[in-house]
Amino acid sequence: MSKNFYHYPVWVRLWHLINAVLCLFLIVTGFSMLYSDPDNALVVKFQRAVSIHNVCGVLLTISYTLFLFGNLFTSNGKHYLLTMKGLGKRLWKQGRYYAYGYFKGEEAPFPVSSERKFNPLQQVSYVGVMYLALPMLFITGWALMFPEFILKKFLGFSGIFLTDQFHVILGFLIVIFLFIHLYVITMGKTPLSNFRSIITGWQESH
Repeated sequence: MSKNFYHYPVWVRLWHLINAVLCLFLIVTGFSMLYSDPDNALVVKFQRAVSIHNVCGVLLTISYTLFLFGNLFTSNGKHYLLTMKGLGKRLWKQGRYYAYGYFKGEEAPFPVSSERKFNPLQQVSYVGVMYLALPMLFITGWALMFPEFILKKFLGFSGIFLTDQFHVILGFLIVIFLFIHLYVITMGKTPLSNFRSIITGWQESH
């Protein structure tokens, strides 16, 4: 039998909405900077794209800092704590469900509940993104805004060039993650049920 439970507090929903808007601006301006030149603006003119990108990067850093404090001082942080024992088996079971079981109508092996926000694959990917990829993205982004703090040379290469390349690679990885994220959240009870839950805060379980 289905029942609803309150799963996403207001601060998480607001944080998620702010992040979505900022990430959209960062992606558009990032691609505009990467694939345009002064005579051929891809979407946004280069100099304007740089300004918007920097402002959104600063705002996203602030938002991320609030996320860290939220996880430290609320129960939301428990969902990011990995249990290593049996993790491989849980990842395999969830991976099989995504690749095969879901399309055969099987029950999810790790359904969302009031005590479990993420399945094992989501948990590992979110921990990797939120606690590894994003901090490095912020560090390289801030370094590019203040290049005087970057080593001039590293292993014979320009420090600015290496920092920029690492920042771009991390940006592409985040974009890939976002596309996968958008696809996976359609794999709920209905394709739109998970979208509704992040808006209303209420999750339907069955």
